[in-house]
Formats: sequence, C-alpha cells, structure tokens
Amino acid sequence: MLLKDMKDKDIILFALTVLLTTFFISPFLHSGLRTALEGLWHIQTHPARLINDYVAIAGVGGAMLNAALVGLVGLTLIKLAGIQHSGPTYAAIFTMVGFGLFGKTPLNILPIVLGVFIAAKVAGKTFKDYLIIALFGTALGPLVSTIAWEVAINPAAAIALGIAGGVGIGFLLPSAAISMLHLHQGYNLYNMGLTCGFLGLFAAALIKGLGHEFATAYEWYTGSSLLLTLLIPCLSLFLIVVGIAKGKKECWPDFKELLTLPGRLPSDFTDYPSLPAALINSGLLGLLGSAYVYFVGAPFNGPVIGGIMTVMGFGAFGTHIKNAWPILAGVVAATLLTGNSLSAAGPILAFFFSTTLAPLAGEFGIPVGITAGAVHLLMVMQTGAWFGGMNLYNNGFAGGLTAALLISVIQWHKTNKEEF
Repeated sequence: MLLKDMKDKDIILFALTVLLTTFFISPFLHSGLRTALEGLWHIQTHPARLINDYVAIAGVGGAMLNAALVGLVGLTLIKLAGIQHSGPTYAAIFTMVGFGLFGKTPLNILPIVLGVFIAAKVAGKTFKDYLIIALFGTALGPLVSTIAWEVAINPAAAIALGIAGGVGIGFLLPSAAISMLHLHQGYNLYNMGLTCGFLGLFAAALIKGLGHEFATAYEWYTGSSLLLTLLIPCLSLFLIVVGIAKGKKECWPDFKELLTLPGRLPSDFTDYPSLPAALINSGLLGLLGSAYVYFVGAPFNGPVIGGIMTVMGFGAFGTHIKNAWPILAGVVAATLLTGNSLSAAGPILAFFFSTTLAPLAGEFGIPVGITAGAVHLLMVMQTGAWFGGMNLYNNGFAGGLTAALLISVIQWHKTNKEEF
C-alpha cells in the first residue's frame, strides 16, 4: 500500500515503528549483542536522576537498547488502551524514547503507569482517559530508582518501597496535572513537567526529611560516535520524505498554515492542518536542532539527542520553527550575557527544552518570546536541585513557572488597559 493511501493513524504507527526498530537494531550492529545487553542491565540498576547520561554510563548500545524498550512500553500501552495515534501519542513516544537515553528505564516507569491506572479506576474513568498523563508522567521514573538504588536500607525493602513510591506518585498525577494546566493556561507544552516537578518537591522533601542527602548526579558523554551523530539527521529526513509522500503538493500549503498557529495546548498538528505538514515540521526541527549542535560544538550524547527528539515529537503537538525561534533566541542571549558556554550541559539542554514555551511567542509575539526564553534559562539553572533531579522534565517545570509569571503580567496589563 502506498503512503498516500494509508490512514493517518497508520502512518504515525509506521513512523514510530521505524523509530523503535532503528533503536533496537542499531545497538547490536554498533556494540554487539553481549555488550549491548550488559549495558542495558547496568542501566536498570543505576540511579537515574538528572543528569545521568546512559551513553556515558553504559555505552551507545546499552543506552539505545534501553531507549527502545522504554518506547516499546509506551507503544504497547497505547495499543492496550485502544487509543488512536495522533499528535499527543507521537509526541509522547518520541519523548519517552529520548529520555530513555538519560533517566527512564522500563523498570522505573511501570510503577508510575500502574499508579495512574489505579487513579483512573478510582475516578471511574477508563485508562484511555488518562493514558497521555501516564506516558508523560514517567518523567518521575528517577523517584523509583532513587528509592530503590540510592536509599541505604535493605535492598529488597528498598526495591519494594521504590515501587510503592512510583505507584503512589502515579496515583496523584491526574489530579495535579489538571490543576497545573490551569496555572499556565496551556502556554507550557510540557505540562507534565510542571506537574511532576510540583509533586517531586514533596517527594524530595520527604526523602530528605528521612535523612537521605542527594549526591550530585552528573554523567555527560563528551566523546564522538558516528551512529549518534547521524541518528537525528537520518530520522529527520525519513520523516520529511514520509510527509511529502503522503501529502504530495498539498503538504506545502498545509505546512505554511501550520506556521501561523500559536501552538497553545492542545494543538494537534496531525489533525490540523494535516499529518504531512506535522511530519515535515518534525523533521525540519530535527535537522535544525542537529545543525545547532554542530555549530556550538556540543556532543551528540544521550541528553542532547533526547532534547532534540522531544522537540521533534512536539513538532506534531505545538512547536514549529516560527513560534520556537524567539524562545531560542532568548535562551542564547541569556546564556551569553551570563557568561556561560552555549555547548555546556545546562544551556544546551535549555536551548532545546525551552521550546515548551513556544506558544507564548506564537500568541503574543517575538518580544514576549525572547523574554520568556531568557527568563526560562535563569530559572532552569536553579530548579533541578529543588526536587533532587528526580523530575526528568526540569525544563517543563521551569517553563511552567515562567509561563505562569508572564501570563499573569500580560493578563493584568490587558485588564487594566481595558479599564482606561
């Protein structure tokens, strides 16, 4: 069957299947079966708090195989829940695979998913209703790993407590996510980052209160791997080709239409303007992200690739070149003004994940976007320590706070302006 004759949901599944297949096969071709499996096992029993680059910890093969398994868990849950593929599921799987390179494991995300499932049953909902919350809520996977592998108690008890902690935090996610969305009114695309950070504050306070001190977590691969270097450009070109093959001539007017949208949650670009436009947008974001990494001389490691993949995922769910560039310009300006290197871990990750605020630029214009990007960088450099690095979506947390501040000022200004 030709791509142009396939249904949209089937093309999304095809794209995600190619993504996961690439991540499954590449480790064995690159590292060999034994090395990849040994690296995978090492990751499962390693603390996952920010920043733990699985490429530095377990090698390219182990990291990519772990990411593939994390993505497979997400894809399986989507199938079991009976939900059709769309912009949100596309963004969720790309994000899960990306963070499977630095923080998520199949073992530390499942207790959280179980907690969300129980919450759905208690609320009289189906798991389908809360699926997206469950997928993105896996940002708190390090909470499970922290309790299981860092807390100095009996190993069996620690693992049991880690699972219980994951289930408990997962149970709280749906109620908190709804409240957090009201706070920033949809202008922070990574709403679950704000939600997980909020809950992570309480979890970190409890763990610290019981006497555990969070050691600094910093593993950052600085080497060079041809596979990692070519991974995102090749995947991006694949998405662009699929988008063009599906949309033919109609994809370009749709892509232009996409660039006019503000991107405020929920903005499913696969539904409007079209799936081909969303795939092309996703691919272009990946190519431009890779070009920036080349330009500043940053390494293509787990967190950097995870950042680009997250941006690509949200290329179907709120982010595009036009609403993202003012945010990125603000991050670059603030990085240079504060004397930091553009290729350092904090700034390079903030560059990509700051696009969570793209709807602010899309709705209110370039000056607001640049301001948001600058404020975001200053915030994100501080917030990670607040919850002990247990919220992988630290930028989503900082972005939510930034969006809430700017939206409150903007609305206050409009209200008072209307009175005079």
